[in-house]
Amino acid sequence: MSYLLPTLSQKKEVDTIIKDTIDKVLVLRFGRAADAVCLQLDDILARTTLQLSKFATVALVDIDSEDVQVYVKYFDVTLIPSTVFFFNAHHMKMDSGTADHSKWVGAFHEKQDFINVVEVCL
Repeated sequence: MSYLLPTLSQKKEVDTIIKDTIDKVLVLRFGRAADAVCLQLDDILARTTLQLSKFATVALVDIDSEDVQVYVKYFDVTLIPSTVFFFNAHHMKMDSGTADHSKWVGAFHEKQDFINVVEVCL
């Protein structure tokens, strides 16, 4: 399902989407297209994109790309998939029950779980 969502592999693409997404939640999934858990999350993201299109934008970030390593290091992406949320170019921190409040680590179990998290970011 990752082919249904835009994939960013350049730092400039990530910079642009963060800067240009206004009045919407920006969801960036950091991971690999070949990873099974990433594919599960991509399926949920792709199925919710239409429902969330009025208030959220979803994009995938390829962590194997050398050009985006600055973001991989900045958000300390050591486990994949890691999902980072922005609103009006501001990084949204969240309490997901873990010590790391900068991102959501792992896949969402159901479509509604992801929709609930995006709605809370608004």
